[in-house]
Amino acid sequence: MIKFRNLSIIFFYTCLSLCFRLISTVGFDDGTNRHHRSQRTVTLRTKPEKTLQSRPGAPFKIALFADLHFGENAWSDWGPRQDVNSIRVMSNVLGYETPDFVVYLGDVITANNIGVANASLYWDQAISPTRARGIPWATVFGNHDDAPFEWPIEWFSLPGIPQVRCPLANSSCLGEEECSFRGTSRLDLTKNEIKHNVLSHSSSGPKELWPSVSNYVLQLSSSEDPHSPVAFFYILDSGGGSYPEVISSAQVEWFNSTTQKINPDSSVPEIIFWHIPSQAYKRVAPFFGIHKPCVGSINKERVAPQQAETGIMKLLVERPSVKAVFVGHNHGLDWCCPYNQLWLCFARHTGYGGYGGWAKGSRILEITQYPFSIKSWIRMEDGHVHSEVILIP
Repeated sequence: MIKFRNLSIIFFYTCLSLCFRLISTVGFDDGTNRHHRSQRTVTLRTKPEKTLQSRPGAPFKIALFADLHFGENAWSDWGPRQDVNSIRVMSNVLGYETPDFVVYLGDVITANNIGVANASLYWDQAISPTRARGIPWATVFGNHDDAPFEWPIEWFSLPGIPQVRCPLANSSCLGEEECSFRGTSRLDLTKNEIKHNVLSHSSSGPKELWPSVSNYVLQLSSSEDPHSPVAFFYILDSGGGSYPEVISSAQVEWFNSTTQKINPDSSVPEIIFWHIPSQAYKRVAPFFGIHKPCVGSINKERVAPQQAETGIMKLLVERPSVKAVFVGHNHGLDWCCPYNQLWLCFARHTGYGGYGGWAKGSRILEITQYPFSIKSWIRMEDGHVHSEVILIP
């Protein structure tokens, strides 16, 4: 039974967590040896960019933040503490790596634990470390981001439903916002993010694909010519929460038509991001330990794939330009394994929310234009680096 005797402590941690939106966070530097750490000065961007552009003479680096689960157990003292810990992980990784771009790889929040009417309060906390450093980002939805509220059974035992504090939208922590327990839709979460953040590259995607929302493509351009693509990044919504866990046939058709329009001859490399692994991940999953050609450090659970496949993997395999797929969802997996001509990779569980006590970190991608290559490694919260793999030599 959850105890609610320390409401003042609960309120303190909730305010502390929410107020991180307003703080320009800094990295927690313990002096650990940096791996591929850039010495450049980060310039704050103040205007959105239509495309991403690599820096002259430098690779383009992406940090993946997966399964942050902000707002989990929001009514307890444990929950807000985990949000603060997750901010620390992201701050450390951003300090060590100074990436050019961040992808929030789903389950940004645990909506099924959030009682306030506007779950964007917690979404905004999650992106605050990236925004504070002037780094652009994109988000993709996971199965928890718009999941309906789940009433804890403990609330219905003696002494009854506890007092629940719902913080104000401005994080002043001086009052309460009405609790609704109705959740915030995918579309509203995306609209709020885009409206209030010029650095966001997220999109609500084509209307004909709704309720699947986070479906869009971003172009990485050459440093010499903003119209010359180096790579295309495809963001796909793998469902879950308010509707089934699947990449639909309509999404497959949209992906196919989009690729034929902007990359008809498959001459430009394509990298794919979604949250829930496809069933193909089960077919390449290593048994027990992780052995070559797979690369990684933890293999502590079975792959929990989408409910069905409607053709996306067949299409990806048939496109020589598709180099890798990156997913989250399974907190106890962080491996990359080859699948036909491409790689299937898990990120690393970044957030302290969610199940599993494994150490936290982030998968890093490094894209080099001349000659084109993709390298990846995992940067841990404490600065340690492991599982480096060359995905495209």
